[in-house]
Amino acid sequence: MKRVPLLHCISCFSSISSSLISVRFLLLNPRTPKQSLIPVFYNSIPIKMSWACKKCTFVNPPSQKSQCEICSSSSSPPPLPSSSSSSPPKWSCKACTFLNPFKNSACEVCDTRCPVLSLSNVDDLNDTLQDAENDASVGSVFFPLRHCKRKATYDDDSAEPAPFRDVKAKASNDSIHLSSDDELVPEGKNAASGKDFTTLKILSYNVWFREDLELNKRMKAIGDLVQLHSPDFICLQEVTPNIFDIFKQSSWWNAYRCSVSSDKAYSRPYFCMLLSKLPVKSFSSKPFSNSIMGRELCIAEVEVAGGKSLVVATSHLESPCPAPPKWDQMYSKERVQQANEALSLLKKYPNVIFGGDMNWDDKLDGEYPLQNEWIDAWSELRPKEIGWTYDTKSNQMLSGNRTLQKRLDRFICRFHDLMITSIDMIGKDAIPGVIYTKEKKVRKEIKQLVLPVLPSDHYGLLLTISNK
Repeated sequence: MKRVPLLHCISCFSSISSSLISVRFLLLNPRTPKQSLIPVFYNSIPIKMSWACKKCTFVNPPSQKSQCEICSSSSSPPPLPSSSSSSPPKWSCKACTFLNPFKNSACEVCDTRCPVLSLSNVDDLNDTLQDAENDASVGSVFFPLRHCKRKATYDDDSAEPAPFRDVKAKASNDSIHLSSDDELVPEGKNAASGKDFTTLKILSYNVWFREDLELNKRMKAIGDLVQLHSPDFICLQEVTPNIFDIFKQSSWWNAYRCSVSSDKAYSRPYFCMLLSKLPVKSFSSKPFSNSIMGRELCIAEVEVAGGKSLVVATSHLESPCPAPPKWDQMYSKERVQQANEALSLLKKYPNVIFGGDMNWDDKLDGEYPLQNEWIDAWSELRPKEIGWTYDTKSNQMLSGNRTLQKRLDRFICRFHDLMITSIDMIGKDAIPGVIYTKEKKVRKEIKQLVLPVLPSDHYGLLLTISNK
């Protein structure tokens, strides 16, 4: 009998049925939920199976040929596991080679994420992924994430519309411990809680989830900016599981506590993330009630300067998605409602910094709905400067795109005991020695543009605050 595994897309949870798990599918869905990979067997008529080339990922049709029709590589379709096997399947960690039980999503020794969970033979699959890493052409199978028309499905602990789904943390002088289903933060971190401070820095950065454009070099450049400016808090948007892995392996990572556990990071196509050098009382998040893109408000509550409370929050408000036939899916109404909802939820705290990719368009959305005592940090400190954080003219990596110059990213603040002192834009320089080519149609002729690469399509914002 042929075995037909049922899979689910991690973006929209649509069922996918195939006679073979395509390597292309696995690469595009790097963390398919484990329960989705449990095989369901049906009686069926034996058929010849198509197979995915380990070299170029082309899915070859059923035939007697043993070579790929595209690159002529020999076929070695990964076999499905035998139900009669007595020993439980295991996967080899690519970092330390430890053999982990198949049920584990991360290595028991070094905590490196399992690269792919599938019904395939683990060794064959590891070879496949290794071939993909060594072959630059395989990078073409990664595409930018796109708007999903279906609402995201949340876990039981996040489905409640009104209250926060809290991830509680118990703070001590030098460490915090998250709940049992989240990661433990390494101990021995510097704690500024309860001590006077001169300044605190907060960085907000949309890191751009496009993975086919020099992902590793771009994320390293962002990491270099983190090390250069040494922010106390970091608000990140458009973090993918692969970006999460890159950051987690960076030298600066262990200085921070993270709001997102590995299990949650690997279960979503992209997400927002908070990082804090200071001990955290609690991390929490609340999905927006009107979002069709899975957008949410993420919150970190910390204690600074002799017991003063500070809340740092981030979000990625609903994105405009102009597309045929009307080109009018701008989601302005949803964005304005989300901005109001966020400030209403945060107003109970005495000191709040709300930074992120607001996708704000002053012409379309109107003025940002600042409520009592709320300020826009850029407008407050640099009222005569335009502050475009998305600029297709100054960011030459985006040359060839339609002109778009907007102050999409912002810091919205409300203080009783603290004050803003400066705000700067970072990440505006190209990465030395890194370029890419892009096709552009000019007067019915296709031209190849050679363009520089910047850390992201957005610029980052660095806010500095101090005691009053």
